[in-house]
Amino acid sequence: MNPPLVRIAAFLLPLLAFAQTPPFAPDAPMAPDQPPVPPLETPALNPALPTLFIAGDSTAEHNRGGKIQGWGVPFAEYFDPTKINVANHAVGGRSTRTFISGGRWEKLLAGLKQGDFVIIQFGHNDGDDINERPPGSTMPLRARGTLPGTGSDSRDIVNALTQQPETVHSFGWYLRKMVADVKAKGATPILASPTLRNLWPDGRLDRGIGRHRDWSRDLAREAGVAFVDHSRIIADSYQVLGKEAVNGYFGGDHTHTNAAGADFNASAMVAGLKGLRPALFKDVFSAKGAAVKADEIGWLALPEPADPKLPSLFFIGDSTVRNGGGDGKGGQWGWGDFMGAHLDFAKLNLVNRAIGGLTGRSFVNQGHWARALLLMKPGDFVVIQFGHNDGGSLDKDPRARVSLPGTGEETQEVDNAATGQKETVHTNGWYLRKFVREARAAGVTPVLCSLVPRKIWKDGKMTRATAGSAVWAREVAAQEGVAFVDLNGLVADRYDELGWDKTNLLFADEHTHTSREGAIENALIVARALRALPGDPLAKFAR
Repeated sequence: MNPPLVRIAAFLLPLLAFAQTPPFAPDAPMAPDQPPVPPLETPALNPALPTLFIAGDSTAEHNRGGKIQGWGVPFAEYFDPTKINVANHAVGGRSTRTFISGGRWEKLLAGLKQGDFVIIQFGHNDGDDINERPPGSTMPLRARGTLPGTGSDSRDIVNALTQQPETVHSFGWYLRKMVADVKAKGATPILASPTLRNLWPDGRLDRGIGRHRDWSRDLAREAGVAFVDHSRIIADSYQVLGKEAVNGYFGGDHTHTNAAGADFNASAMVAGLKGLRPALFKDVFSAKGAAVKADEIGWLALPEPADPKLPSLFFIGDSTVRNGGGDGKGGQWGWGDFMGAHLDFAKLNLVNRAIGGLTGRSFVNQGHWARALLLMKPGDFVVIQFGHNDGGSLDKDPRARVSLPGTGEETQEVDNAATGQKETVHTNGWYLRKFVREARAAGVTPVLCSLVPRKIWKDGKMTRATAGSAVWAREVAAQEGVAFVDLNGLVADRYDELGWDKTNLLFADEHTHTSREGAIENALIVARALRALPGDPLAKFAR
């Protein structure tokens, strides 16, 4: 197994577990090519308890008989039935549009009360045809597709199946309606990205379901509701397991899981729910659910390549590159959030994987580097900037992020304060070398940067970093023969030009985190510096 996969496996494989439970029986008529669902008894709900509903398609629906099982079936076994009800309303073949028009949404709402929760997960069927099959198609018409995107556009049709007039809206419009309906009942909506298909083009897992994953996330952010990136949690695990092992989770096609795959996906959903910020579920899990490790990175909303066919420019680093969830909370932004102004999205993906509060050491130890590396492919680029959090002493390091000084091969054995485990800590330069060498081994071009300066003035000038991580980054770049960008010097020069008053306006705190304007200014400096690299490797991607 690839070494990065071995490292990330420890973070992801606890999702494995196996169980089943009776779901809610769907009653809406099925689409023409969909076999009838065997009738099941509806589990009685305790009206004194909150209920967690599932609205979705066949990837969450109950077994049709045979090999297929949806994650909503074993899902209930992760919860304590004396604390919360679980009601699975998922129906095979449904899109957001037909889940509503077929009456299933109305049925769910009829049982919804204040204090309940609804997981809303669609996408597999929303990309289907709206009202007609393309010429030459032998597939039966389902008339279930939605317009792409999250906008307000619509199309008036006479539905070819029902012969009734219908206004078809965008995927986001239907999600927006569901969210509003749930809120109107005093309940809590939770949007989730779709499960993944077992597709491995060119030996790499296809991590997306069209754009529906992105649109679900965008709508969740717009509406201010919780979002579980089910796609990403599953994808990270599938890539660790590999295609052969993942084949054992599917029931004969690339979309529908068997019982084992359903339970794997149910565990992934529980991990996502447990990782939500703010927390929505406390003390409601069964022993099985309590054993699932929370997905600790979902709130970060880390991006992935939007178009896998295009080359990608990755950024890894700390909060000066991407702060928090990349949403400008507290007025703080990283420069990586504004690089899109200088690069053409039609030619290049921008993937900002930087995480606040981390160093090279903690970026590795927490699995973030392994996850980022899984997304990279030959022809990509990765810009690396750490340094703001590397200071301090190993003896007084509660966040387990300090590395040894220098660029040598020295090590020190410590008890990791975050994990309680023994750890071999390396030098600052060792971690940078690791990034460089593993990127190159993957066919990716690395670029090392010194840290952007803090707003500390001395004798009327911005203070430069003349020692520590900025120097070590330059040394490693020279040792490894890779490009180096002295952001510390370039940005400090610009601050000197602007002077005290104007520079102050570029910061959202005392001296470290930039405002939107400051991040835009730094992004321009980074873009110019990258264009100035030998051979101008990003020239064809510039705006």
